[in-house]
Amino acid sequence: MTIDEVLKKNEKQIFDRKSIQIKPADLSDTICAFANADGGTIAIGISDKHRRIEGVDYHEEQLNEILRTPIDFCNPTVPITTEMVECTNYKGQPDHVLLMHIEASPLLHANQADEAFLRVGDKSKKLDFNDRMTLMYAKGVRYYEDEPVADASIDDLDLDFVRSYCRRIGYSKSPEEYVRENKKFVTVKDGRDQVSVAAILLFGKNPQLFFPRAFIRFIRYDGTEAKVGKDMNVVKDVIFEGRILEQVEKAVDFIKIQMKEKTYLGHDGIFVTEEEYSEFVRTEIVVNAATHRDYAIKGTDIQIKMFDDRLEVDSPGTFAGMVKKENIRYTHFSRNPKIAAFLKDYGYVKEYGEGVDRMCKELEAVGLPDPVFNNSTFILKTTVMSASFEGKSTDAASIQAENASIERNDASIQGKDALIEIMKKREIEGQVSSKDAADAGLIIEEVDILQVISSKEVMRILSCQTTKARLVLKMMEENGLIKAIQGKGKGKYILNVSE
Repeated sequence: MTIDEVLKKNEKQIFDRKSIQIKPADLSDTICAFANADGGTIAIGISDKHRRIEGVDYHEEQLNEILRTPIDFCNPTVPITTEMVECTNYKGQPDHVLLMHIEASPLLHANQADEAFLRVGDKSKKLDFNDRMTLMYAKGVRYYEDEPVADASIDDLDLDFVRSYCRRIGYSKSPEEYVRENKKFVTVKDGRDQVSVAAILLFGKNPQLFFPRAFIRFIRYDGTEAKVGKDMNVVKDVIFEGRILEQVEKAVDFIKIQMKEKTYLGHDGIFVTEEEYSEFVRTEIVVNAATHRDYAIKGTDIQIKMFDDRLEVDSPGTFAGMVKKENIRYTHFSRNPKIAAFLKDYGYVKEYGEGVDRMCKELEAVGLPDPVFNNSTFILKTTVMSASFEGKSTDAASIQAENASIERNDASIQGKDALIEIMKKREIEGQVSSKDAADAGLIIEEVDILQVISSKEVMRILSCQTTKARLVLKMMEENGLIKAIQGKGKGKYILNVSE
C-alpha cells in the first residue's frame, strides 16, 4: 500500500487512522474492536481529523509504546503484523507511516480496564454486558448450551431416552452416570444439581417447558410469496415439538410428504422419480437450523417455509464464529458443539463442515443455484430453489446471477425492512442496545402489517413478563417503530409502516 492509497481510504469497518500521539490505552480500544469483529488495518502517524502526515520516525519512544500496545494493553494479546509505508511528513522530511494489520480473532479481547469493544462501521462500540455475552457465544469463547437452566433438575431428563442413546454410542454405565460424567450435562454447584441447556434440549422430558419457542414450525404457502389478511395463502401450518432429535426427524419426514414429485420414463426405459428437493438437501437445511440456531434467543422459533418455487428456513441467530456469507461453503464453526456431536451420532451430521459444500454440489449438478444465506434482524435465512424453478440453468454465470437476485418483493416485507434498518442505525449510533434492537426486530418479524400489538402479544413473542413487555413497547414507540391506536385502543399499537 502506498501513502497515497492510505490517504485516500475512508475510515470504515476495516480501516482507521490514528495520530502518532495517541495514548496506548486509547489505541487498545480500536485494536480490540478490530480483533473482535472482522479484523482490519490501523494507519499510525496520520492525524485522523485532518489527514496530516505526522510520520513515526521522529517519535521513537512513542512508537515503541504503540508497538507494545497489543501485548501490554490488550487481554488476551492481539496478534498483529506491521508494515512501514514511505512518506514525506508535514515538515517536508522523509518519514514512514506504520500500518498495523489485525486479523479477526476467535477470542474475545478487552482493554486493561476489562472493557470490550466491537468495530461497527467507522466506530469502535463499547459493549455492555448483554452484548459481550452475545459476542462470546458467537465466537465460541462461551457456549450458551453449557449454561445452567433455572429450576431444572435431573428429574426433568428422560433417562430411558438417555439409556437408548448410551446403547447407540456404546456407553456401558448407567444413564445417570452418563449425564453426570460427560460433557457437563449435569454438574453440581453449592451442593445442588445444575442441568445444562444442551441436556434439556437433547434429553429433556419436555424441553418446551423451559424453552417455549424451541421448536420447528412448518408453513406451506400456495404460491411464491407470503400474503396476509384476506389474501392469506397459508395451506399448512404444523409445529414439531419435543427433543431436538424428534423435531428434526418429524420435520424432515413432513417436508417429504409435502413436496412434489415428477415421475417420467428415462432414456434407458426405466421410470425415474424427480423430487423437488433431494434427500440430502432437505435434511441438511433442517439439521443446520437445529444445530446452529442461537437458543439464547427465546422469542422465536425455527420456521420452514415452503413456496411453489423454493424452500426457506429461518433460524434464530447470526453467522457464528468466523463463518460469513462469503466463506460458509468451506468454513465450519459449531455454535452448539454438543448438539452437533449428538446429531452426528444419529447420522444427521456426516463430516463437520462438509454439509453446505455438498448441498452446493448436488444443486449445481442439476442446474440449480447455490443456497442463499442472509442475515436479517438476528434471523439466518437459508433459501433453496426447487427442481421446478424456472430459472434452472447449467450455465454457472446464470446461476450466480439468479442466486444474487432472489428477493422478497412483497410490499409489507419491504415496509418491515425499513423499520428494521431504523433500529440497526440506532444501534450503530449507540442510541439503543443490541438487546433492544434484537427484541424490536423479533416483534417486527413476527407481527403482520395492521396487526394490533399489545403487551400480551409482546409477552408471547419474547417470552417475558408484563413489565418488560411494556418497556419494549415504550422503546419501540420512542424510536418510531410503532404508533399508538387512538380512541379506545389505549395501550395498543400497530407497526408504523407508511404506504
